[in-house]
Amino acid sequence: MSPIEKDSIHVFAPATVANMVCGFDVLGFAIDEPGDEVYMRRVDQPGVRLVNITGDEGRLPREAERNTVSASVLTFLQHIGQTDIGLEIELHKHMPIGSGLGSSAASTVAGLFAVNTLLGSPLSRKELLPFAVQGEALACGHGHADNVAPALLGGVTLIRGYDPLDVVTLPAPPELHASVVFPHVDVPTRDARQMIRTKVALKDAVTQWGNIAGLVAGLFTADYELIGRSMHDVLIEPTRAILIPEFYEMRRIAMESGALTFGISGSGPSVFAFTQSRDKAAAITNLIQAHLTERGIESNGYVSGVNTDGPKEINN
Repeated sequence: MSPIEKDSIHVFAPATVANMVCGFDVLGFAIDEPGDEVYMRRVDQPGVRLVNITGDEGRLPREAERNTVSASVLTFLQHIGQTDIGLEIELHKHMPIGSGLGSSAASTVAGLFAVNTLLGSPLSRKELLPFAVQGEALACGHGHADNVAPALLGGVTLIRGYDPLDVVTLPAPPELHASVVFPHVDVPTRDARQMIRTKVALKDAVTQWGNIAGLVAGLFTADYELIGRSMHDVLIEPTRAILIPEFYEMRRIAMESGALTFGISGSGPSVFAFTQSRDKAAAITNLIQAHLTERGIESNGYVSGVNTDGPKEINN
């Protein structure tokens, strides 16, 4: 065994906020928490086995070929020509399934980062990305990269194109913080995608292009006001907001409390606000959660800067 290879590894991969309001399927950023953890160890018996999953309430498949974590690992091993290796995988989910925070992406990225590191990092993080996209296709029927790219690469990512896959890492201004709230309501990703219009008016498309360009410019110049006024969606949010109880009231609370912008995380039901300080993000999180509690809706709240690290090895 090579000195740079390992016998076992423990990895954390972060949740992500996809779309960033105006960038449907092309923009996303990673946050510090929540996230998923994978334990992986080498064994003598060849094959990949998923030996334990916690935190999923029994919802995820246990068969290696059907679970995004182990299936992605199998594809990776086929690519590097090491199908005779023996691996046991434990997946510990610390983030809710169907939250709009990239739950499947975090699991897939944790598994791929773990196996790549375990075997001495034969591939770069960008070279791992296509395997992560395949994992997303298995999880939700659509191989998009706006969750897996920031989860794997960290920071803010732009998916410039899919054929071939072309991902650009964008700068994250240091004062940018996110208030993230996950209301405990069910908005399945597949259902949310099916509601999206397949044809849009040219004037709406022009508005959206201008907002995406403005957001990218704002990130490069750390122009927080430009970031805020660019993060508006005329194509997707008006439809998806219908599925999220109290969406417009949550947005009112956030904007009146000094948020730069407010929108849906991924397909929802999670929502997020950008602010220029952690304290303001924390205050907005508390206010939104208090409002949801008054309406009888439980929720999880998170406060984070933009996570520029992506997955990381945990030293036990």
